[in-house]
Amino acid sequence: MNNEPLVIVENLSKIYNTESEQLEILKNLSLTVNRGTKAVITGESGSGKSTLLNIIGALDSPSGGSVKVGDFLVSAQNEDKLTHYRSKTLGLIFQFHYLLKDFTAVENVAMSALIAGVPQRKALDHAKALLCDVGLEKRANHFPSQLSGGERQRVAVARSLINDPELILADEPTGNLDPANAQAVGSLLFSLVDRYKKTLLLVTHDMKLAQSGDVVYTIKNGNLAAL
Repeated sequence: MNNEPLVIVENLSKIYNTESEQLEILKNLSLTVNRGTKAVITGESGSGKSTLLNIIGALDSPSGGSVKVGDFLVSAQNEDKLTHYRSKTLGLIFQFHYLLKDFTAVENVAMSALIAGVPQRKALDHAKALLCDVGLEKRANHFPSQLSGGERQRVAVARSLINDPELILADEPTGNLDPANAQAVGSLLFSLVDRYKKTLLLVTHDMKLAQSGDVVYTIKNGNLAAL
């Protein structure tokens, strides 16, 4: 860890309009995450945890406020620049693995690098190395249907690192797993973040997993509080 901010969220708000009412999910929320920090956000379902992560990840747009990651002002860019940002700056892990069923584990991991223009052999070699890191070197040529739930999520963790991102955004990465696999995948994720010197922003309901964070917040009434 150091004291240099990587993520700066200022006065962020998010309002969803329905036919009958306005739902204010985030209310002037501010957050700073320093480089190399493992930050965890908890909170009840519907509290806005995933909404915050999606806005930082440029998968949703704010109603007000700003998000800056490094020198990139996320909340003021066109879609081409946001696509490049998601590809180069972020590693994304979701509750569901979103692996492509017709591609092997190693192909799924390499895909983002190939799309980014990395030569095929280099991308596949890097993907194989990352699968070794998550303990799946012997499963590299298996398809998602041939992998267990825990193994699929390990592939998703490896995939998040393929483009050497500065920031890993993980939204309930162990939410679909049984307790044993949840603990194993969570521990693996934190250890790889340390090994590769990444910054992590993780959303979870799992308080045991949250305890591995350097700093833990909760969202309540649309705003952040430190635990």
